[in-house]
Order: sequence, then C-alpha cells, then structure tokens
Amino acid sequence: MTACRYLLWLFLGTIEGMTSSPAMYAAGALAADHPLVDGRTADSPLITAYRGGKPSRRPVWFMRQAGRSLPEYLKLREGIAMLDSCLRPELASEITLQPVRRHDVDAGIFFSDIVIPLKLAGVGVDIVPGVGPVLDKPVRTAADVAALPRLTWEALEPIREAVRLTVAELGKTPLIGFAGAPFTLAAYMVEGKPSRDHLGPRTMMHADPETWNALANWAADASGMFLQAQLEAGASAGQLFDSWAGSLGLADYTKYVAPASARALDHVRHLGAPLIHFGTGTSELLVAMRDVGVDVVGVDYRLPLDEANRRLGGSVPLQGNIDPALLSAPWEILEAHVRDVIKAGAAAPGHVLNLGHGVPPETDPAVLTRVVDLIHSISPE
Repeated sequence: MTACRYLLWLFLGTIEGMTSSPAMYAAGALAADHPLVDGRTADSPLITAYRGGKPSRRPVWFMRQAGRSLPEYLKLREGIAMLDSCLRPELASEITLQPVRRHDVDAGIFFSDIVIPLKLAGVGVDIVPGVGPVLDKPVRTAADVAALPRLTWEALEPIREAVRLTVAELGKTPLIGFAGAPFTLAAYMVEGKPSRDHLGPRTMMHADPETWNALANWAADASGMFLQAQLEAGASAGQLFDSWAGSLGLADYTKYVAPASARALDHVRHLGAPLIHFGTGTSELLVAMRDVGVDVVGVDYRLPLDEANRRLGGSVPLQGNIDPALLSAPWEILEAHVRDVIKAGAAAPGHVLNLGHGVPPETDPAVLTRVVDLIHSISPE
C-alpha cells in the first residue's frame, strides 16, 4: 500500500466513524507519576535495551510467565473462570506479580487475555477449557460488523485499576502492557473459535475486502484502546501480539493486515513508551511487522536472531528467542542453547531475552528461575 493510499484509507475510516472512540483523543503525555516519567523504570535494564542502550544486566522476561506453569497461580485460580480472573483487578495484579517474585525477571507482563476488549465491549465471548476463545456468534457479514458494539473508555476501568495496583508493587521493575493484533482478534471473530488455517478471515480479505477492512478497523481500535489504558495507567512498554499472522503470505499481510496493526498502535505512539511487535511463524514478515512502526521486533524460535537482524538491516532491538521445547531438555542442552541465543542476539542494536513463544504449562518453574540466573550471570558487555 502506498503512502497516499494509506492516508486515504485512514481518512475514509475516520469519516465512517471508526476512529471516534475516546481513546483517539483522550491521551496526551504520560502523567508526572508514571514510572517512565518519575524515574522508576526509565533506566531499567529492560527499557534501556528496548531503546538500544547498554543495560546494567541482560534483561529477560517470558511470554506467559504469569499463569499456568506456576502452582501458586493454579491455587489462586481455583474455581474462577479465566475471563473473570482477568477482570478482577486485585486478582489480575497478584497473578502478574507472582513470576516477578519467583524468577527475578526484568519485567512483569500484564495478566489478561486478548479477547478481553471484546468482552468489555459487550461481544459474547468466553474461554472454553481445552478449546480457547469461543464467540456466541461469529462475525462474517457487513451487517455483523455494523452491529458490533463499541468499546468505551469507561469499560476499561478494571484494566486501569489492575495496572495501577501492579505498578505500585513492582517499584523499579517495568510492567509490559499487551494487546492482540487486529488480525488475530479478527480471526477469532470470523471463525468464532480457534482455527488451524484461518480460512475464514483469509477468504474474507479477498472476497469481501470492505467488510474485512471494517472488521479489522474495529479490532484495531478495540486493541488500541486496551493497550492505551494499560500504558496510561502505568505500564512502561507495550507489546502487540499477532498469534496467527504466520498463516499469511507477505502480500496479504502488507495489504490487508499491516494498516490495521498500524492503526492499533496509533492509539499509543504519542505516549513515548517502547512498542514491541511479536508474531508466531512470522519469519517472512519481520520487515513488514517492523514497518507498522515499532521500536522492537520479537522473533519466534524458528529463526536465529542473527539472521533476523540481517533481514531487518540492524535497524531495531530484538526480543527472543529461546525455544520453549528445550525448557524440558537436560540442563546442559538448555544452557548451551541459551548461550547460543545470546551470541546470536549480540548482532542486534539491543537484545531482550525471551522465549520464542509462551511458557508451556508443564514447565518446571525452577528451570525458568535457573535460566534467569544464567542470563543475569552473563555480562551485558
């Protein structure tokens, strides 16, 4: 998409009312007591690395570090549905803090779910155990999209409160906010449930591009508001997580998805917090994912970081990419792998250690703690 067409596309979205949410106008600079502003997290190892500086120690955190691999989480969640746990501020805050206490990771990742913006907007959705997000009614026609309720700024108050509680406890450790990227969110909405190949949204892009763009815009604004609420309430960085973008070819991603991802991030660019873009199976999309306008690119376990850096022209810090499968391997194998990841990441302008996807539920928490200790023991020089 050319720059002129992209500006026209944004303009048309505006006059259709797609950008009239409070989030598009409500922000401004971060508050004086925000951790990035008052000095608590601005010089932390994580934020320093995200900004391409030299951290005091190698920063590391893990996607899905808060949750299913921790016995204290399983005990706390007994009898509480997943989405309910996300919407109880004290509970969501405690779950976010658990892995920071246990592992000494360099960031908390806000405990929530990518479909929470749908839930808060009034879309019928639930997390079905063993299945994943399931909608009461799929969104497949122009009329379905037109009937979608709008997420309001007021509905996001439980998210802001959970972030405020968490940041107050984290002190100098940054909190990372997150949101699902528009394609992943829209893919769930079209299919009505998880899908292996995402044929529904991929077909809609070509067969009914106007409806697809309207749905992608809706998802972009919902995710953008969700991320904005977290950042304004105290999160020091934000990650856009595109779980299913790997099902797309580069041409489809660039034409039908990248503009919506850029739109989601437009809600938070002015805040000045580092922004990370991560997807699974996206080795061929890394440049396009960077070009939606982010500070850091996350890389999954499929592509070595030195090759990712080469493809990106050494332009941005990288995050990743320990293979989650090796967390259950003998320690000597895992240690050698972690050291290889550190070596490969050295070519990038900055490097934050992470997994190349989320923590598997069967992971021994003691192994994660040991990995953190290893990473912190290796000089950032």
